[in-house]
Amino acid sequence: MDFEWSWLLLGLPLAFMLGWLASRLDWRQMRVLQRSSPRTYFQGLTYLLNEQQDKAIDVFVEAVQSDPETIELHFALGSLFRRRGEYHRAVRVHEHLLARADLSAADRARAQWGLAQDYLKIGLFDFAEQALQPLIGTELQPQAQTALLYVYERLHDWPQALALLERIDAQADGAHGTDATDRPPRMLGRQVHYWCEQAQQAARARDYSQAQTLLQQAQAQARTLAAADGAQQHVRPAMEHIQLLQQQGQHLQALQAGLELARQQPEAMPLVASCVRELLPGVDAQQPALQQLHALLRAQYEREPSLDVLLALVAIEQRLGWPQAAQWYVEHVRRRPSLVAAARWMQAQLDGAQGAAAQEGGDSAAAVQASLDKALQARLHYRCTQCGFETQHYFWQCPGCQSWESFPPRRVEEL
Repeated sequence: MDFEWSWLLLGLPLAFMLGWLASRLDWRQMRVLQRSSPRTYFQGLTYLLNEQQDKAIDVFVEAVQSDPETIELHFALGSLFRRRGEYHRAVRVHEHLLARADLSAADRARAQWGLAQDYLKIGLFDFAEQALQPLIGTELQPQAQTALLYVYERLHDWPQALALLERIDAQADGAHGTDATDRPPRMLGRQVHYWCEQAQQAARARDYSQAQTLLQQAQAQARTLAAADGAQQHVRPAMEHIQLLQQQGQHLQALQAGLELARQQPEAMPLVASCVRELLPGVDAQQPALQQLHALLRAQYEREPSLDVLLALVAIEQRLGWPQAAQWYVEHVRRRPSLVAAARWMQAQLDGAQGAAAQEGGDSAAAVQASLDKALQARLHYRCTQCGFETQHYFWQCPGCQSWESFPPRRVEEL
C-alpha cells in the first residue's frame, strides 16, 4: 500500500506539469494563428499597394483556404476594385473565388454575379452573358435576367432579348397569374420595342417585306398590351410604319398613315408633325390628305400649342402656297413666348424680302440669322427625363442611360 501511495504522490506533480505544458503549447499555437492571419492580410495589401496583384491574389487565396471566413474579404475587395474602376483586378478576385472547389452554392452564385458585373462595367458583353447564364435557376435569377436583357439590348440581339422577355413573362404568369399589370412596369412594352428594332434592322438591309411583317407583330403586341392594362396603344409601330413607307419613296402613303395615326391617337401628334415636314416635298399639293392633316394639326394646336405642330402647320401652308403662313410664328410668340418661333419668323422675313434694300442688308442679316439658329439649336433638342441626356433626334431608347420611352415628344424649349 505504501508503495502505491508513493507512486501516486510522485505522479500527481508530473501530471500537473504535463498538463500545464500542454495548455501552454495550445495557447501559444492559438496566439500564433491569431497573429498570422492579420499578417497575411497586411502582406496581401502590401502587394496590392506595390502593384504586385498576382502575389496579392495568391496571399488572399491562401488565407481563404486556411480560414473560410476570409471569403468575405474577397467579395469586399472585388467590389472595391470595381467601384474604383479597376475592373481587371475585380475579375481576378472573382475568378480565383470561382476556382475554389469548396465554395458553397450561395457564395459561388455571389462570385458569379460579381464576375458578371465586372464584365458589364468593362463593356465585355459576350463575357458578361457567359457569366450570367449559370445564375439562371439560382436565387439571383431575377437580377441575372435583367442584366441579360441589358446585354442583349447593347448587343442589338433583339431575338434573344425577345425570347428572354417571353420567359420572364411566363414566370410572372406562374407567380402572379395572367394579368399583364402584374409585370414589372419597366418591362411593359419592351416586346413592342424589340419587334420594332428588328424591323429597323430589316429595313436597313432593304428587306422591306420582312420589316413590314415584324411591324405587324409589333402592332399586334401593342394591341394586346393596351387591352390588358387599358392604356393607350403604343404609337411606335405606327411611327415605324410611316418611316418604312418613306424609305420606300411612298411619301403620300406615309402622309396618309400619319393622318390616320393622328386621328386615332392625338397624343402622337408632335411625333407625326415632326415627320410631316420631311414628307411634304414628295407629296402633291393638291392631295386632299394634305389639307385634312392641316385641319387636324390646326385643331391640335388650338388645344395645346406645340413647337413641332407649329412648324408642321407652317410647312404645310407654305407647300399649299398660302402667303400668310409665317404669321403662325407671330401668333405663337404672342400666345407662348418662344425664341425658336421668333427666329423662324425672322428667317421667313429674310427669305421673302425683295428689292435693293433687301440686297443691301442681305449678307448681314443672313450672318445674324445663322448665328441665331446656331445658338437656338440646343432649344430644339429632346431631353431624357431619367438622365438629362439631350439629343437633336427623338429616340425610343436613351443613348445615355438606356431607358426606354424616357424622351417626352416635346423640345427642350417647351419643357
